Amino acid sequence: MFILGGTSAASLAAALSHSLNQPLVKTTFKRFPDDEFYVRIEEPIEGQDVLIVQTAYPDSKIIELLIMQDAVCEAGAKRISVILPYFGYSRQDKKFEDGEAISARAIAEHISIHADEVITVDPHKERILDFFTTPARSCSAVPQIAEYLKGKDIDLVLAPDMGAKDRAEQAAALIGCVSDYLEKTRIDGATVKIHPKSLDVQGKTVAIVDDIISTGGTMATSVKELRHQGAKKVYVACTHGLFAGQAKERLTAAGVDEIIATDTIESEFSKVSVAPCLAPLLVHLA
Repeated sequence: MFILGGTSAASLAAALSHSLNQPLVKTTFKRFPDDEFYVRIEEPIEGQDVLIVQTAYPDSKIIELLIMQDAVCEAGAKRISVILPYFGYSRQDKKFEDGEAISARAIAEHISIHADEVITVDPHKERILDFFTTPARSCSAVPQIAEYLKGKDIDLVLAPDMGAKDRAEQAAALIGCVSDYLEKTRIDGATVKIHPKSLDVQGKTVAIVDDIISTGGTMATSVKELRHQGAKKVYVACTHGLFAGQAKERLTAAGVDEIIATDTIESEFSKVSVAPCLAPLLVHLA
């Protein structure tokens, strides 16, 4: 078996190569002057199983993935497994207004063309796996995030809303603390208070755990409110750290003690690897 790490997941591909004791395939990537992408597989892979590891974000990385899949197919791979650490467009999983595309389905169907299976991490909703026309499954990075947080003396794990409370409960159980979720209460037309549903945060070390941090606006507001309510320390953790725009500045200004993300999207906050949650799903290929 060979592992092909794309440009958006080189570190994770290397970690999987080490975990599975399988080689990285020698590959050339480059961009032409007009910015078109080029890939060349530099060693024989005919008849081999190949894992392609590539985060499908931003748009340019999706194009890279499709071209890598075609190259591996043309090179005669026996089986192609596509590892999507982060599946971009996963939040547009239905039409919210007439005339919209179901973007998650559109991307999934294209990725499925040259894939015998697809594996992703903490999809925004599990039902998006049904959009792939090839077998698709997922794993969760919550155990790895919880392991990292164990060293922070966490008293309380919070979900940003009720819909994410299962993730907070799972993390809290692994850490050995309690969990709750944040609830919004409208005070008047211009004021909204964010507070835990049932528990007091006074003097406590709190971790807010979510699947995605994008612009950081809601998370920053939550951190600021928890600080006002007397939280001693506030950590924010997510699987997929997009950190779009001024997200880092928003969170820092709100008083966060640490920002934690995984390596599904590589950034300065990628302090947790998802290789340990992916590797068990791949050992049958090694």
